[in-house]
Amino acid sequence: MIELVHNERAAKDGVEIPGLSLSDAAKIKRFHESFPVYQETPLVRLNRLAGELGVAGIYVKDESFRFGLNAFKVLGGSYAIGNYIAKKLGMDIDELPYEKMVSKEIKEKTGEITFISATDGNHGRGVAWTAHELGQKSIILMPKGSAMERLLNIRAAGADATITDLNYDDAVRLANKMAEEHGYVMVQDTAWEGYEDIPTWIMQGYMTMAYEAYLELKDVRPTHIFIQAGVGSLAGAVIGFFSGVYKEKKPIMTVVEPDQAACIYATMKADDGKRHIVTGDMPTIMAGLACGEPNTVSLEILRKCGDNFLSCPDYVAAQGMRILGNPLSDDARVIAGESGAASFGAVTEILRNPAYKELKEKLQLDANSRILFFNSEGDTDRENYRRIVWDGAYTRNEWEETGKL
Repeated sequence: MIELVHNERAAKDGVEIPGLSLSDAAKIKRFHESFPVYQETPLVRLNRLAGELGVAGIYVKDESFRFGLNAFKVLGGSYAIGNYIAKKLGMDIDELPYEKMVSKEIKEKTGEITFISATDGNHGRGVAWTAHELGQKSIILMPKGSAMERLLNIRAAGADATITDLNYDDAVRLANKMAEEHGYVMVQDTAWEGYEDIPTWIMQGYMTMAYEAYLELKDVRPTHIFIQAGVGSLAGAVIGFFSGVYKEKKPIMTVVEPDQAACIYATMKADDGKRHIVTGDMPTIMAGLACGEPNTVSLEILRKCGDNFLSCPDYVAAQGMRILGNPLSDDARVIAGESGAASFGAVTEILRNPAYKELKEKLQLDANSRILFFNSEGDTDRENYRRIVWDGAYTRNEWEETGKL
């Protein structure tokens, strides 16, 4: 079942979060725009689907086009690496656009840097790509069960990449240990006490996506924003940004997680001021969200500005992938991976399934709702994408019959 925790403590009006303002977003977007491959990703309007589901509007920011890497993660990794190099040289990131950062002059000043990270695929690929673009090295560790396609994509981007026998959070700990022992630079969106600068820069990098969506929406003010979470960096960036942008009438903002790795949901449900950690293998098809330890920086933003937190079974994401991939009439097709479709799948299930009538009312979804989603990844595991979209794996009926998939 889809489960809901409502955050009674969330600010009713918008709150500007330091570092996540409109001016911050504009500055970060300038950095990303300096890359030759930069193009704005599309904001898809699914008007036919909105009419079918009885809401005023459905908007999907499609990050499967980002930098040719099929996912949004490169925004965070590139900005964090760029900002690290700028700080190392005593410069501001505005002084180091791509063309200057790849110059011989800057390379001579920085010397050779090795960046290290743990990832299920998308973040690591972004780190590897950025390091290679800037003439640096990267080492990427992946948790057990990671898709071979994602590993090969990371290696193709120039990284020394391996799949470990660890879960995601333990792979992060191993990467950090290697960084401390060998002098590598850890580039991770998971924050903990003493390691918060780079995770914060990664979150800020994600604002380019949110800022583009804000500009593309023009005069449309969303009533609802749904955003998926692993450690919560993306969710914190999106919710923090839009909370500041829409101060007078803040959208209802909801975080969506897989029920096998719902660490933020568990933290909010406990409501005791502590982080609640999910351990073990976390067997979910939403590999990019299979994280058990919330980002400490993001968590404070979500406590302050996040209205609702949903925990969802895997069939919800699979259903979202199928609906996005098979549009109604002249709606555009969106290719979404398991993590990318999580929030969209949750909402379409709530709107279509009469069993969720009460949950729909609690989320205030009705004929006036204008809902913004972020497709954070495309088919980064094409074999599994086809198994779900072509062959019909992970259905609601199967989930209802077995209780799990």
